[in-house]
Amino acid sequence: MPEKILLKKYANRRLYDTKKSRYVTLNEVAERIRNGQQVEIIDAKTKADVTAFILTQIVLEEAKNKNVLLPVPLLYMIIQYGDNVLVDFFENYLQQAFKSYLAYKGSMDDQFKKWLDMGMGFSEVAQKNLMEANPFQGIFEKLTKEKKTGKEEDQE
Repeated sequence: MPEKILLKKYANRRLYDTKKSRYVTLNEVAERIRNGQQVEIIDAKTKADVTAFILTQIVLEEAKNKNVLLPVPLLYMIIQYGDNVLVDFFENYLQQAFKSYLAYKGSMDDQFKKWLDMGMGFSEVAQKNLMEANPFQGIFEKLTKEKKTGKEEDQE
């Protein structure tokens, strides 16, 4: 697992990368996360961990740019029930459902790739049988013969 990148959040809302000794944007932080890096963000003055707040800010900024994040009825429920029910749901169930979805998607992608690889490895006999099983094969052969016959007649 890659080491966490330590960022400091200053009062002016700027984020400072302590390793590279430079300020970074929310977009840069998002790109690093997409590349598999972990971040830890602390408030420079209070030393409080503000990672969740900044990551939420990144998600909301991206949602604002795309004009959608969550369905409106779900947003109503989040506001209505707040911390009571949703914290447990987000911490336990949503995270597990998302991980399961990603694992399932990965396994389906792998299976599809295997099917494609298997299809590429057909022997010549199997490929010939597949071509002969084509219901349009007779039409293609007839058109090819007519075209060749027409060319031969033109040359004579």
